[in-house]
Amino acid sequence: MTSPASILAEPAPARAGTGTRTRTGTRTGTETGTETGTGTGTGTGTGTGTGRGTGTGTGATAAPTARSPREELRRWRAPLAVVLLILLGGTLVAMLTPAPPTTGYLDPGNPGPQGTRALADILAQRGQPVLRVDSVTAAQAAGRADRAGLVITSPYLLTTRQLAELVRMPGNLMVVEPDSSALAALGPGAALTGAAPSRPAKPGCTLSAATAAGGADMGGVLLRATVPGAWQCYRVDGQPSLVRYLAHGRSVTLLGSGDPLTNSALASRGDAALALNLLRGDPRIVWLVPSLPAAAAVPGAQKSLLQEIPGPAYLVALQVFIAAGLVALWRMRRLGPLVAEPLPVVVRASETVEGHSRLYQSRRTRDRAAAVLRAAALHRITARLALPGNADPDAVCAAVAARTGREASEVRSVLFGPAPRDDAALVALGREMDALEGEVRTQ
Repeated sequence: MTSPASILAEPAPARAGTGTRTRTGTRTGTETGTETGTGTGTGTGTGTGTGRGTGTGTGATAAPTARSPREELRRWRAPLAVVLLILLGGTLVAMLTPAPPTTGYLDPGNPGPQGTRALADILAQRGQPVLRVDSVTAAQAAGRADRAGLVITSPYLLTTRQLAELVRMPGNLMVVEPDSSALAALGPGAALTGAAPSRPAKPGCTLSAATAAGGADMGGVLLRATVPGAWQCYRVDGQPSLVRYLAHGRSVTLLGSGDPLTNSALASRGDAALALNLLRGDPRIVWLVPSLPAAAAVPGAQKSLLQEIPGPAYLVALQVFIAAGLVALWRMRRLGPLVAEPLPVVVRASETVEGHSRLYQSRRTRDRAAAVLRAAALHRITARLALPGNADPDAVCAAVAARTGREASEVRSVLFGPAPRDDAALVALGREMDALEGEVRTQ
């Protein structure tokens, strides 16, 4: 092998000619260069030559690659975390916001002095559950099923139409502290005579519920019975504050004062006994506590979380949603005419069939595979025999048996038989269907 040094030392023979050389190289940045040169030289002893060469080079930058799903998720991770944090904070605020306490007068859910929570608990222990409602519609729905008793507190908050709707309820009725409108609709057997402060009073009547209870705190609205045979009890200033009478198969009780029902007075005198005796006999009690109209709401009452948000905040949120919608319309994919593109890969039909077969085999769905084979064979056989696609199996078996000479039962076992038990039975079924189809074509 001759070294470069020996080539320079040896005398070069006289030569004349042209030569072309090509060099290809790759450099950083994916750059490709080509250099071409021609030269002519003569020399004796030591070769000399002159050459002229030109070179050209081209470079290409690699195209940016598409982001993977993991990179896209990493890109949107921070905004999603902020959104989830905001939602979580709002949920925690909503959950930690305490529910407004029940403070209504004669409300079964109010444990305060003016509530009737204690009476409701005692009635529930005696087998008379109390269902609190705050609307006439709810009271009607709850009281019609089993003739439940109805207790109405603060009837002055109800309209004349609502009072008329309550008249049609079938159960026993108790109206606490009625006014003239409530008496006209619910207690036409009594009338108002005045008012007096609540104070201890004696029964003064023959009503068993009152005589068993004895003295109680009564007064308030003073009444006068206009129905013959009505009980008029607990007279204050000479006028009764408790009236009870029977009308249309139910008892109507008008209680001038709600003090005997309250938590604060339930343990004094005979208040508890009077309240329990008046409500005795009802399997269930619907306790109607009318709610205040929106215009009459108490100023400074506790508001919900949505009510605490000022109105301009909703306008800002609306503007943000509109801006987000406009950005989505701007960035979304434009819809245009369909563009024909060559398929990147052409898949042969046989590969598709093999793929389906491997799926059936991996899941051991021999019944599904047999059903597919039978459906395909049945479609070809019925078309060959000019039978409709929805032909009855008996008709198909008879036609095939007549065409091939086989028994109809044998044809039925091939085309409509049970699913194969194993892979070998599935292969045998496929061969039998091929043979049967061949006989139909050749006969």
